[in-house]
Amino acid sequence: MSAVSDRLPTFPWDKLEPYKKTAAAHPGGIVDLSVGTPVDPVPDLVQKALIDAADSPGYPTVWGTVALRDAITGWAERRLGAREVTHRHVLPVVGSKELVAWLPTQLGLGPGDRVAYPRLAYPTYEVGARLARAEYEVYDDPIELDPAGLKLLWLNSPSNPTGQVLSKDELTRIVAWARSHGILVFSDECYLELGWEADPVSVLHPDVNGGSYDGIVAVHSLSKRSNLAGYRAAFLAGDPAVLAPLLEIRKHGGMMTPAPTQAAVVAALGDDTHVREQRERYRARRALLREALVNHGFRIEHSEASLYLWATRDESCWSTVAHLADLGILVAPGDFYGTAGETFVRVALTATDERVRAAVERLA
Repeated sequence: MSAVSDRLPTFPWDKLEPYKKTAAAHPGGIVDLSVGTPVDPVPDLVQKALIDAADSPGYPTVWGTVALRDAITGWAERRLGAREVTHRHVLPVVGSKELVAWLPTQLGLGPGDRVAYPRLAYPTYEVGARLARAEYEVYDDPIELDPAGLKLLWLNSPSNPTGQVLSKDELTRIVAWARSHGILVFSDECYLELGWEADPVSVLHPDVNGGSYDGIVAVHSLSKRSNLAGYRAAFLAGDPAVLAPLLEIRKHGGMMTPAPTQAAVVAALGDDTHVREQRERYRARRALLREALVNHGFRIEHSEASLYLWATRDESCWSTVAHLADLGILVAPGDFYGTAGETFVRVALTATDERVRAAVERLA
């Protein structure tokens, strides 16, 4: 077991514990803007669907119910502009993090194979490569990568942590380049519903992929859009030639989304009203926090989408973390996401209205 764990970096969030204790000691209590976990209620219609499906004594299937696959294909066409999406084009997964962590292994990658991801990125992209013993590297522009041995290219738009959005033209250029070199593209689009100053586009859109899903897969999650982080609900959509073997592997591995969660996902994907309502909550919190941070001396970069503000005072991120912890505010240090983030912090919008107001008052 140690041979596996030895491949992994130190779990980053453990480093934040001393600052969490400092922030928690504030007389007004902690305002936790670090992890980005949803705090608002699960929509009533989703809770009802979960409860109605609670009597599920049998094993669920890895591919999900017909109703679930119908919900995913319908949503992809309605929301992403995808065309001719069939059940073969979709695959439910048990939350997106397990998919990211185990994808290189499930794709059969190993020593000598290369995985690439953005210079500032979700740490689990690297973890997945490490678990598979594959090589990994970061990029600013993926088409500048050496394509030799590059087997998996991660895109992330809108970005975690920066909130940067790749334009339709950029996505089109990257997909064409990857296809020309036989490189598989996985596009992490978990924040696509949360565009503020940009309108994020999926790689599944025909303007990007030319009407073909060859060599591309999009990753989507209901954790943020529907407050379902506790349900572990996500799915893939894209190339059937990639998804079919993943389905077989996941059948053998027993990677099944629980039946009540499947029913909840059907309800969530079929309703756009709760998504609009949740967006407005985040929009209001974002406006308050952004103004307060700027007035406090921060500069905000990118942040045109997603659930975070990418902020800097042009100092070590840990100095900024300590400064804010003294105010009872906990944020994530930018170097969790790569060395390029060493002077930034990631400020999550996922706190209650009352806690956001508390943070604004302290920053003032």
